Amino acid sequence: MALRVKAEQRDGWTVLRVSGEMDLVTSPAVRQHVHDAVADGRRRVVLDLSDVRFCDSSGVGVLIAARRLMRSCTGRLRLILPAKGAVDGSHVNRVLAALGVRRLFEVFQDLDAAVDETARPLSA
Repeated sequence: MALRVKAEQRDGWTVLRVSGEMDLVTSPAVRQHVHDAVADGRRRVVLDLSDVRFCDSSGVGVLIAARRLMRSCTGRLRLILPAKGAVDGSHVNRVLAALGVRRLFEVFQDLDAAVDETARPLSA
């Protein structure tokens, strides 16, 4: 399955809806979209990973690099990783948890929560 990234704006946040597979070949596209958002002056980015069906170590590396980039420009990065989904939850959520890096991210159940300044992230 190919990777698709669709960008939109919502309540002052740049939302990047990612679908497909994040692997060695496709994950650089996600990195580029985050870099483009920062280059455009956006400092609040939500990565909606609800429809990512596969993520390997290169995809995880892109997420960690995106976090580092956003922190370096005093920006904020939030992820959408639903706990429940088509196959008992988000694949990316399980991968991040298995690698012990899930706690590095602000994770939300859905877009409404991710763009709400008063919402609390899901626990790791």
